[in-house]
Amino acid sequence: MVLDRPSASLREADLPEPEPGPGQLLVQVDACAVCRTDLHVADGELPNPKLPLVLGHQVVGTVVGEDRRVGIPWLGWTDGECRFCRSGRENLCDRARFTGYDSDGGYAEYTVVDERFCFPLPEGYSGLEAAPLLCAGLIGYRSLRLSGEGERLGLYGFGASAHIVAQVARHEGRRVFAFTRPGDEKGQAFARDLGAVWAGSSDEKPPEELDAAIIFAPVGALVPLALGALAKGGSVVCAGIHMTDIPAFPYELVWGERVLRSVANLTRRDGEEFLALAPQVPVRTVVEAFPLEQANEALDRVRRGQIRGSAVLEVARR
Repeated sequence: MVLDRPSASLREADLPEPEPGPGQLLVQVDACAVCRTDLHVADGELPNPKLPLVLGHQVVGTVVGEDRRVGIPWLGWTDGECRFCRSGRENLCDRARFTGYDSDGGYAEYTVVDERFCFPLPEGYSGLEAAPLLCAGLIGYRSLRLSGEGERLGLYGFGASAHIVAQVARHEGRRVFAFTRPGDEKGQAFARDLGAVWAGSSDEKPPEELDAAIIFAPVGALVPLALGALAKGGSVVCAGIHMTDIPAFPYELVWGERVLRSVANLTRRDGEEFLALAPQVPVRTVVEAFPLEQANEALDRVRRGQIRGSAVLEVARR
């Protein structure tokens, strides 16, 4: 499924089988989860993608010629030499390349990956179940780690990432407060089913001050709302790669040593840690499957917030 230009529907196409270069693997795709970042690329909100482009960076597949299953994430390559890479911050590498953005991704039957930037997957997960772990899970995990160790955790936007992070947070003994679009009673019930102690609308104050909040929804107006729900010394983490403009807010919302920060991409260490932790929790992903040919419908359903958990494209074997 090919993106020819921003804001265009994906086009079904027959492409040549990709040829792996030095250090790369040819992977036959089993499943690829749909991420909001895919929407930002398709809608032209992220600049200068490779075009034409095959989207998709939560890829589960089998290495061709080997009995080996791998997961392919967003981070596809770094130079290993810059000051960020040398200091354990390869997620900030200025020359980094990203799957489904700088190179073709997993909305296809085959893709290639740098062998250094894919992961072995934990046992016990089908391809459909494992795919959301590779971005919704990984970015959520990094966001949770950067939010601190506070007990009272707010999650703004209860979708693919939040439904995974909520399980990890509960496993760690935290209490989860879930925020959804106003009127989204189904989303709030979903959050309570996954152990949230409270679920309400994003414009509501929670019944207790929060120690930390993670904003998954790409809505800048949530930032002052989340800051206003924080206890002193708390943190707000913006987990998305794109967000609408943040409105002006009074200094008192950050006074008291409150922290506002973003999360950018992931490191391979994040992947190794989270994929080892997931079966211990155990994380159970809730997915809605679509055949590859229905990628446009899946993207639109994600755009409208109509997916419970994660949307995943299932690639049929020929």
